[in-house]
Amino acid sequence: LVHLDGSVDWLCLPRFDSAAVFARLVGVDDNGRWRLDADAAVLERTRRYRGATMILETELSTASGRIEIVDFMPPREEHPTLVRLVYGLTGRVRMTMDLRFRFGYGEVIPWVRMIDGVLQAVSGPDQLSLHTPVTLIGKGPTTTASFEVEAGECVPFVLIWSQSHEDPPGPPNPLQKLEETERYWTKWSSQHSHTGKHRSIVMRSLLTLKALTYAPTGAIVAAPTTSLPEALGGERNWDYRYTWLRDAAGTLDALLSSGYVSEARDWRSWLLRAAFGEVDKLQIVYGVAGERLLPEITLDWLSGHAGSTPVRIGNAASTQRQLDVYGEVILALERAREVGLPDD
Repeated sequence: LVHLDGSVDWLCLPRFDSAAVFARLVGVDDNGRWRLDADAAVLERTRRYRGATMILETELSTASGRIEIVDFMPPREEHPTLVRLVYGLTGRVRMTMDLRFRFGYGEVIPWVRMIDGVLQAVSGPDQLSLHTPVTLIGKGPTTTASFEVEAGECVPFVLIWSQSHEDPPGPPNPLQKLEETERYWTKWSSQHSHTGKHRSIVMRSLLTLKALTYAPTGAIVAAPTTSLPEALGGERNWDYRYTWLRDAAGTLDALLSSGYVSEARDWRSWLLRAAFGEVDKLQIVYGVAGERLLPEITLDWLSGHAGSTPVRIGNAASTQRQLDVYGEVILALERAREVGLPDD
């Protein structure tokens, strides 16, 4: 999740429900963030998604010129990746970077070192590698940089997750990844069957739902975040990075109604795997791989979004019995059959 000020404030790797490495969203700057911004006063900021994709474009105007920051995550591969590209549009703009890796939801400062020109951060099972031509400077637990971008230039930053006991992967070609990502989303969006006057709004909603799917298993999470409050300053702050059968069944219906059958097939496969077992043990919510145990824990070191505490991970709703879930599952399976998915 990228703030308007150019800061990545929330990022969980390698899964939606993994520990965040940037947790400013529910804490403070020092709980982890990655900011790219102009060094001078910004006169105007605008942002948009590029067409019918999940590629975010943020444009900044200063007295000396204009730049654009393009943020995207390529379609899921073995090593989840975040790419940030800084394009010079007019003039010359001096940029600054403030990078604070904080593993374990903003609590742990990792071991950070430069190896063969690549910044590597390691803590426990996780490893992050940052590839960029920009000179990086370590200032205590923060990595900084200062660089200029002229009209026509592109300065890339590529952040890659891998397991800490493995050799880190080599750097991908960032411009090639941008092209592949745009092609992926454009092809996916072209399957959209809705033709009403609100097509663009429906399309953006569908893109968001697709982005909430966990490709390796087919699960659909309710949200990519935890502990955003129902009311600012309140205590009803829950972790929604899991798959509620009720919510996912509704998402499935929306996708099927718009012509997206492959997502329905993948989710149905996930559902059957998650629900296998005694019928009376069916839960209302599961982890993205079908995990049943989702113990709820409070993270006391985080100050909460807009001061809303506590910050929680896990969800005790997994132990609740809600009988409507049987109907939701049956309706979802029947809906999948109606559109031609063969019975399992």
